[in-house]
This record gives sequence, structure tokens and C-alpha cells, in this order.
Amino acid sequence: MSQLVTIYGGSGFVGRYIAQRMAKQGWRVRVAVRRPNEATFVKPYGAVGQVEPVLCNIRDDASVAAAMQGADAVVNCVGILSEHGKNKFDTIQTEGAARVARLASEAGVNKMVQLSAIGADANSESQYARSKAAGEEAVLTHFPTAVILRPSVIFGAEDEFFNRFAAMSRFGPVLPLVGGDTRFQPVYVDDVAAAAEKALLGNADAGIYELGGPDVKTMRGLMEDMLAIIHRRRLIINQPFFVGRILGGMFDFLQFASLGLFKNGILTRDQVKNLRVDNVVSESARGFAQLGLQPTSMEAILPEYLWRYRPSGQYDAIKDSAKNLKT
Repeated sequence: MSQLVTIYGGSGFVGRYIAQRMAKQGWRVRVAVRRPNEATFVKPYGAVGQVEPVLCNIRDDASVAAAMQGADAVVNCVGILSEHGKNKFDTIQTEGAARVARLASEAGVNKMVQLSAIGADANSESQYARSKAAGEEAVLTHFPTAVILRPSVIFGAEDEFFNRFAAMSRFGPVLPLVGGDTRFQPVYVDDVAAAAEKALLGNADAGIYELGGPDVKTMRGLMEDMLAIIHRRRLIINQPFFVGRILGGMFDFLQFASLGLFKNGILTRDQVKNLRVDNVVSESARGFAQLGLQPTSMEAILPEYLWRYRPSGQYDAIKDSAKNLKT
């Protein structure tokens, strides 16, 4: 019988790419999610019955254990960018990661991959970064042979980074930023999935890998590249961090005052703290080179999905070409 991998958060941005790769390797894939009825799109990733979404709440021991029953390997992709309701940084990114690692060890699972983030730091001002670091520590305590992947900001067709700013650019002549001088090393989502695949196939040593693409740019530089791709001219204004804290506080308060009806997906105070720190691979870190992988450039991927934000969408290039025709 083919091997089985359980991917917690397997219908999410990164998880779905890992699911596709493992299905192509001939593995059975169990996609553990809170709403399996909304994750049926993963089924065509493999043959009939090869990829199946199952119900799981990472906050519950019995639920997590049931999802990994009989698994040869597990991947934890569950994470949040902002808190809402019962989904708190510590609950999801520390306790949830610890739960998966502990139960996997107890069940005799052979391999574990934990998706973390560059910037995970126990001494960070950001609660997000501290919870990621605590999650890593808990995983290595319970499952010392785990592979931990720390990507920089991830880009791809379903990303919440370039898509969000490209959408913002359609509504006015100004594109406001916080942390415009902060450096990032964006990494393609399928490259992160390829790293996870290497680990699951036993082709990566245990420990932490920091994953960044070939391009290192400031936030302002990334926005300039994005605007060039979507053929829009906008004034980029870098807001001081104290303004960012005020704005983040206002959006956080709106979420609190609305009893969660308004979910702050715009800017939080914790995200402002994260934006003060460069998000790049450290010089001493293991990364793609040690995994035998070559990361993909943004230039090769961004135009494939950002074209829809151009003034005329898919017809923008045709209209530009038509302007050159002689009447």
C-alpha cells in the first residue's frame, strides 16, 4: 500500500501545493481542515480516493490524533497572520504545533515537516514571531527529527501579499505603505512545497531551513515592481511606524468593537512590529542550496497572475499594441 501523509491546513495557500506534489509522488494524502466541505477542490490532485479532506480542529487532541491515524508522515501548515475569535497566535502557532508533534511522536509517525516563518524569534516584540519560535521549540522537543521550514513572504496565484496591494492600487492614485524600507526575500509557493517534498521523501536532514527567493528588495521596491507589472502609476507613500501603530490600533479596535464581525485583514499593531525587522535569509542559515533546489524569481511568476489587476485586464497588452497601429 502507498504511503500516507496527513497535511494539517492542507487546503491552505502552501498546503495545497504540498498536497499536489505528494499526490504526484504516489502517496495517499489526507488533508486535515476545519471545513472539509470547502476543501473538496483538493480531490482532483490525485486519482479517485487518493486525496481526501477530513475534519480536524488543531486545537483538539482527539481531532488531531484521528486525522493522523495510520500516517507515515505529517505536515503542519496551520498558521494565522492576525488573531480573531478563538484563533490566537499562542493557541494555533505554539500549542497547535506542539500538539501535532507530540501526537505524531506518540503514534510513531516517521517524518514531520513544520511550516514556520523567517523572523521567528523568542525575543521579538511581535507576538506572531514569538509564537512561531515557541512552536518550533515545541516541535523539536517532541519530534527532534522534524524539518522546520522558515519561508520569507510567499508569493503565488493565491497569495495575500501581492494580490492585496495590487487590489488596493485600483482605488486611488496613492499606495500607502508601512515599513517601506524593510527588506524582504519573497519565495515562490511551489518552491516551499518542493522543500517540504524533499523532507517527506527523506532527502533533507533534520533541523531548520530558511527559504528565500533570488531577489532581495525593500517593500517599496516590491511595490514598484508590482505596479510596473499591472501597468499602473501610483504615488507610493511610506508611512512612519508611529502612524502605522495608530492605524493598526484603529483596525484592531474595530475588530474588537464589532465582536469579530469585522476581521482585521488590513493592518494590525502586531504586524507593524514585524515590519520593523528585515525578512531575509540569515547568512549562516541552511536553505535551498542545502536542499538541492534552485528558487524561482518573481519575474517569472508575478505576471502570470497579476495581469488581472491591469486597467483592461487580459486585454491590456492588446490595447497597448493597438495604439501603435497606423490609422
